[in-house]
Amino acid sequence: MSVTVAPWTRAQVAERAARSLREGMVVNLGIGMPTLVADYVPVDLGVIFHSENGVLGVGPAPAPGDGDPQLINASKDAITVLPGASYFHQADSFALIRGGHIDVAIMGAFQVSCGGDLANWSAGEDRIPAVGGAMDLAVGAKTVIAMLTHVTSASEPKLVEKCTLPLTASGVVRRVYTDLMVADVRDGVFIVREMQDGMTLESLQAVTAAPVRLGDGEGSWE
Repeated sequence: MSVTVAPWTRAQVAERAARSLREGMVVNLGIGMPTLVADYVPVDLGVIFHSENGVLGVGPAPAPGDGDPQLINASKDAITVLPGASYFHQADSFALIRGGHIDVAIMGAFQVSCGGDLANWSAGEDRIPAVGGAMDLAVGAKTVIAMLTHVTSASEPKLVEKCTLPLTASGVVRRVYTDLMVADVRDGVFIVREMQDGMTLESLQAVTAAPVRLGDGEGSWE
């Protein structure tokens, strides 16, 4: 199941995810590619980024070499903070998550099913599992978005009818951003809102192990 077009870069995927955020949203950015999203959201938009290690008000990444080594996110990446940002104990951070105060969680994933099931804490028996705060975010956030490459390094689809990896949570993912498409997860189908130039629905289906269908424009997961 090889991909025949050049996939979007990580930055291009993050920029597309950033477009979906709205003023006043409190957004958690998961480990890995999701942390790039903050770089593509205008500061004056008023989106409030949360990091589960206890920061509210995360800004864009600092220039290389300019970061404070004591100011990091949950990925241990250097961050900046915006005026009005706050720091607090990790227990309070998880109280925000478990209390339903996070509007959107943008999370990495190993697999996502067309029913919205999320598998992102274990990649198999030969890999070290690490659930971290993913289980809390998956059920505590009002909306869950997944960001991932469309296929594995072995060209196996990550978007599937049924996850074969251990689940983090079932039925929670509302939208997926991959390096080939943007799609809503609805009624057992990936509804495609955008796809990489050069892709057709047929070529996209060939690398997706679940039904895909064209949607109308950008659409909304809200």
